[in-house]
Amino acid sequence: MSKLTVACAQIECLPGDIASNLAKHLAMIGEARSNGADLVVFPELSLCDYLSVPDTAVLARAPDAEEIRTIAQAADGLDVSFGFVESGADGRCYNSQALVSGGRIVHIHRKLNLPTYGNLQETLHYRPGERLETAALSGGLTAATLICADSWNPALPWLAALQRPDLLIQPIASARSAVGGDFDNPANWAINLRHTAMTYGLPVVMTNHCGTRDGLDFWGGSTVIDAYGRELVSADDKETIIYAGIEAADTAKARDLLPTIRDADPALIRAELERFLAS
Repeated sequence: MSKLTVACAQIECLPGDIASNLAKHLAMIGEARSNGADLVVFPELSLCDYLSVPDTAVLARAPDAEEIRTIAQAADGLDVSFGFVESGADGRCYNSQALVSGGRIVHIHRKLNLPTYGNLQETLHYRPGERLETAALSGGLTAATLICADSWNPALPWLAALQRPDLLIQPIASARSAVGGDFDNPANWAINLRHTAMTYGLPVVMTNHCGTRDGLDFWGGSTVIDAYGRELVSADDKETIIYAGIEAADTAKARDLLPTIRDADPALIRAELERFLAS
């Protein structure tokens, strides 16, 4: 596939109401299909909403749960990335993002970097993931996924880019009040994502929540950024779905002009890290 049409499904979730949020997922998937999308990306924890104090005993779902199967079946013919509280086989709960294609789950990314600061308390409720892998999309391209604060650990976007994915799926749950102080979350996310895209020649599909609830004011701003770091499309702060085309040829050209990943030296980083840990 030389061009991928991506859609950011920016929804205003209902806290803890999985049935209502599922209905929104199905409606957005139907709309995206009608508009020729190949990939639809929902926000972090989109199935249950992002909650500061989630009732994981009630909200957690196994990957084979009915709601997950329903989205997978509805997505037949396109790829869909959505967030849920995963009930792991180990009895732990994870903040996870599923990628479904062809009526089945093809990949689950478990959030690696769990924030506990400001109004965020994720380490109290979730176990961190342990792997960062790419997944194949139905059109032959590959994608890496980083969930929200994963991107604020500088090593993780680099590790994702080293695997040479064709794009980065970036679901987030960013509220203006999440960190506090003088931090400007919308502006800082723009810097973060454009830096990743431009530095690694890695197109980014970011989808955020919108609306105010549970003391958090989600600012929306979902966006698609190309491999040159240019914003292709962005949303306002309302519920919406936006579309953009990602050209594989543009990504290849950007990586040829700025071969950051080609010239990366993981062995050097490993040696320096080992020296640091031994000191």
